Amino acid sequence: MARKKADPNNMSFLDHVEELRWSLIRSILGILIAAIVAFIFTEFIFDTIIFGPKSKDFVTYGALCDVGRFIGVESEFCDPQLDFMPQSRKMSDLFSAHVWTSITVGFVAAFPWILWQFWKFISPGLKANERKYSSGFIIISSILFFMGVVFGYYLIAPLSVHFLATYDLSDGIKFEPDLQSYIALIRASVLASGLMFELPVIVYFLTKIGLCTPQGMRKYRKYALVLILIVAAVITPPDIQSQVIVAIPVLILYELSIFISMFVLRNKRKQKLAALNNE
Repeated sequence: MARKKADPNNMSFLDHVEELRWSLIRSILGILIAAIVAFIFTEFIFDTIIFGPKSKDFVTYGALCDVGRFIGVESEFCDPQLDFMPQSRKMSDLFSAHVWTSITVGFVAAFPWILWQFWKFISPGLKANERKYSSGFIIISSILFFMGVVFGYYLIAPLSVHFLATYDLSDGIKFEPDLQSYIALIRASVLASGLMFELPVIVYFLTKIGLCTPQGMRKYRKYALVLILIVAAVITPPDIQSQVIVAIPVLILYELSIFISMFVLRNKRKQKLAALNNE
């Protein structure tokens, strides 16, 4: 029997909870469907994507090598010493890695669907002129997320793998990382970057509800810079070059967010003036 749709203008608290429950269920189903597809394409997911950054032929190392040659600097990325192989030491490691990696890929692939479910849940509380921007919100948020995922995979992940794999402590230690540890590094690099690139969208909503202003963002810019550098230090290897590479796009997103906040406030002023003129 089909579920009866509640009237958005006459919903109780329990009705809202029910709508939230179904939104979460549909989001999880979207993730699971995408995860099943990823589970089937095991060879491509692991050999090409997951283990890509540990290959010395990975595109990022070649690009960084070319940059070093262009500026006349000898780069260690030209011949990266990445002769390690992740180890599996528990009976359930391979299956567990397969399942959770598939779920992660499913979450990334289903992100636009998750946004759509989120928007469907909050849209009844928005005005008609705000609801018409739903497609733009989903498209922009998805593009920013996927840009962050690509940035994390092609920059943060290989920089982290290269730094940690070539870090030398003693000749008496053989580097054989655990499979789960290696996958966790790739996963954290990708997801953290994807969510970090959602900063303009977050600022948009914070400005809409009055918790963020362009004046405040300019005032606290120097503190934001310190916070961005701290985040860059957490998700990248502890070397200055990697932290700067990560911090630059985040700083650009921060400056872009200031303009977005200005745009939102300008629209709110226009709406207030239009309402006053109509009275």
